[in-house]
Amino acid sequence: MHQLTDPSPTSPSRPTAPDDLAVARAVLDTEAAGLRALADVLDGAFTDAVTRLAGAKGRVVVSGMGKSGHVGRKIAATLASTGTPAMFVHPAEASHGDLGMILPGDVVLALSNSGETAELADLVAHSRRFAIGLIGITARADSALAQAADVALILPDAPEACPNGLAPTTSTTMQIALGDALAVALLTRRGFSARDFRQFHPGGKLGARLRRVSALMHGGAAVPVTGIDTLMDRALLIMTEGRFGVVGVVDDAGRLIGVVTDGDLRRAMGPDLLTRRVGEVMTRAPRTIGEDDLAAEALHQMNLGARPITSLFVTNGTGQPVGIVHIHDLLRAGVA
Repeated sequence: MHQLTDPSPTSPSRPTAPDDLAVARAVLDTEAAGLRALADVLDGAFTDAVTRLAGAKGRVVVSGMGKSGHVGRKIAATLASTGTPAMFVHPAEASHGDLGMILPGDVVLALSNSGETAELADLVAHSRRFAIGLIGITARADSALAQAADVALILPDAPEACPNGLAPTTSTTMQIALGDALAVALLTRRGFSARDFRQFHPGGKLGARLRRVSALMHGGAAVPVTGIDTLMDRALLIMTEGRFGVVGVVDDAGRLIGVVTDGDLRRAMGPDLLTRRVGEVMTRAPRTIGEDDLAAEALHQMNLGARPITSLFVTNGTGQPVGIVHIHDLLRAGVA
């Protein structure tokens, strides 16, 4: 009886690492070429599709079978997270009752590389029967899906990255990219801002960066401020009590006109430091942030220029300090 053994590491049947890298680069080159071809063939149909999606009174219903279905779920999630109400409906489940989820006012976005996916037939027929908008993404302009759709987005003829030309690779990459293009075009047309984005991404590091400064700042008596004529011995006490390494300087109207930092103290060090007035030592026109600005913008302000800072005063519309945010606050919140 013969015993089977694993091939040795030097066996010709086992690919080597350089071969793996060559295959990976070939896949990426093939898919990149497909994306370039897709960009070249986009035309007025894409604009029509964006217009229909933007005008939907209901939701965007994305559907597809197999790998196109997996892509469709991602497209629906991207649309929903960027301000376009969207959901995924499995085409087979649609034929068994879920067609009731698709209503007049919705727009259907159906994906099928061949355009002949049998499972989509009932969903397509439903959209036609109830005058529900239908956008098709397919590689065949003469397919049943393209012919039935109000708008057909035709993928270019591009080879799959699979050496056998069979596994959906380039085609699904183009589908995902086209879905991203639709989502970004929609949010751009609607003026969807980073603050709007925050509403749909409250969790994780992204959510932290999109939090507003008002949610992180210290306010009220915790804000270390003093007047421009205060003597430095008093200003040092306020700075020490505040524990932010800075004291803000305000004018008679309560507007922030300067700050005194540890760096200012070092530069002004001398036997008369404690008897000097704050206005002689302070740095004028300090960086500030608004309470409605994003935490990510506060981090950006702190890191500007050759000398990053660790504390940032928060001012209102008239320039009065209403809070202070420290780099440690951003770190605790997961922003930095």
